[in-house]
Amino acid sequence: MGNLKKIVLSLAVFGLVFVNWASASPHPSKPWIDIQYPQDKEKHWWNDAWWDEGQLIAPKNYAVSMENITYMDGDVEVEAYLFKPTKPGKYLPILFQHGRRGLGAWTLPRVKRLAARGFVVLAPDMFGTYIIPPFPIEHNDIYDQHVAKGIEVLLQRDDIIGDKTCVVSHTRGGYMTLKALVTHNQQAQKAACYVSYYPHWQDPNAPEVKQIYQYAPELNELNVPTLIFVGEHEQYQRIRPIMAGIEELKGRGVDAQLIIYPGVGRGFDFRPAHVRTFADDLAAKDANQRTADFVNQHLK
Repeated sequence: MGNLKKIVLSLAVFGLVFVNWASASPHPSKPWIDIQYPQDKEKHWWNDAWWDEGQLIAPKNYAVSMENITYMDGDVEVEAYLFKPTKPGKYLPILFQHGRRGLGAWTLPRVKRLAARGFVVLAPDMFGTYIIPPFPIEHNDIYDQHVAKGIEVLLQRDDIIGDKTCVVSHTRGGYMTLKALVTHNQQAQKAACYVSYYPHWQDPNAPEVKQIYQYAPELNELNVPTLIFVGEHEQYQRIRPIMAGIEELKGRGVDAQLIIYPGVGRGFDFRPAHVRTFADDLAAKDANQRTADFVNQHLK
């Protein structure tokens, strides 16, 4: 009987402790870490038509062709890919710039997915031009000049609408397009917007400390509307320069938006099927459509 009383007393004490712990803890519906992403604070994604009427914006879908082309930049013949809808007509132009992975079986389809929204997309191939393997460590500044020339070549085509383009990029391509616009003076008259997925916003040849803590000084001169996509689980210390760069742009009154996708890391827009997740696919589709909307908004 004595043992029974001890058990009952122990249960009572445990119950009191549990109640006190529960009342002091967050509600189960609240995450352990309360994170507010930039898009949740600014709510650029809010759509009254969807919320009030259940209306979804239907994306445009076009069959797309791919062509290998070249263009001259001085005495260098730059290799490139040209993607455009097979349906005859004129379309808004985009220059897409690859990163360290280059243009291959994994990355070319993501360029095609952009063109499928109804764009003529020129994608210079720096590594093919110089016959070097992907993933170089050092950056060659001549690439930035070739990107700038590519913008001029794209705007000379007779199958495009208008006299400006938008630049879209990922990883190190974000640095190349930044330099093309600012250092090579293509933003004032030729560029309407800048879009980049997890961009390398620092000189790849700069010291490690700058890679982690500082953004490239060229961002201080970027003046076109800017849209950046990053995964929550960015694998490298790149998020700090991106967030600092966005704040600098906003501080100067530039339309600068940063979207951080929960549950994904780098490469969510092109990761292959055997490692791809549902979150990767959701993020990639959303970013693709947001890129198309952003480009249409600023080119039209």
